[in-house]
Amino acid sequence: MICETGYSSQTPLLTSNHYEYSSTALSLSMASSSEKAVCVTGGNGFIGSWLVKTLLERGYTPVHVSIYPGSDASHLFALPGASPCTLDDPKDPQAELVLPAVQGTLNVLQAASSFGVRRVVLTSSISSMVPNPGWPSHKVFDETSWTDLDYCKSRQKWYPVSKTLAEKAAWDYAEKNGLDGVAIHPATCLGPLLQPGLNASCAVLLNLLQGSTDTQEYHWLGAVHVRDVAKAQVLLFETPAASGRYLCTNGIYQFGDFADRVSKLFPQFPVHRFSGETQPGLKGCKDAAKRLIDLGLVFTPIEDAVRDTVESLKARGFLRQEETSQSS
Repeated sequence: MICETGYSSQTPLLTSNHYEYSSTALSLSMASSSEKAVCVTGGNGFIGSWLVKTLLERGYTPVHVSIYPGSDASHLFALPGASPCTLDDPKDPQAELVLPAVQGTLNVLQAASSFGVRRVVLTSSISSMVPNPGWPSHKVFDETSWTDLDYCKSRQKWYPVSKTLAEKAAWDYAEKNGLDGVAIHPATCLGPLLQPGLNASCAVLLNLLQGSTDTQEYHWLGAVHVRDVAKAQVLLFETPAASGRYLCTNGIYQFGDFADRVSKLFPQFPVHRFSGETQPGLKGCKDAAKRLIDLGLVFTPIEDAVRDTVESLKARGFLRQEETSQSS
């Protein structure tokens, strides 16, 4: 979350990650004429770090950051000027994912209310929109879609469950307490890693480069550069007329089509070539994020996002230099 503080009894709030029951705070500042102090929760994660960077570049100062206790935020001090997303299957999904996501979101919103915050921008995910296998195959996915909880629970897909329940709890709280809320739903988020660890969305590309045959089934809509997500978060933060849910993806297309693009960009890696539909019935759309586009957001080409991610994965040692053969 980003929370603007200190100059009004009714100030806006914007969110990044929001899973902590308690947090550790740090403050970053740079010379600026701005008088807007903001707070970002979960600010040392992949998206959160880029959000902090974008705010500093736009002149917000100071930027206060809350992080999960014990987690590493040292990389934030090198900048110029969430509910947990894990690669591992949880042993206790209710305790490790669902409860932290829902209760952590409510904790932040309650704090926002107590400090007179008038606007909240919640960084949700496409995981609260899909999987939704019942969505009509002839219809382009849009912000009216909600994840099918029964489908996810039956397949032990607990991250989408946690994101969906957290967002629904946020909307319910905002309505009951008169909080002005807006939500953003990034697709698979790519780009340079500012944080020291590997995040789940960049791991999707890493696994693909290493020959994974996972189709992403109903968990894929498209991809987006993390820089665009951060810009969109601030755009929604600064646009009073913005309301409701905003899908943030540079188009909707099959994961197999994405794999083909990656393979053409990096033929030296064993990227699997998929046949047929990887997302059954998914209807493609170039301007799926029309609500954000109408507000003026211009998306970075996916090819650039892929290149930036690959270079970062190499630099961080997550991706070894070129593999030799390509899967058929």
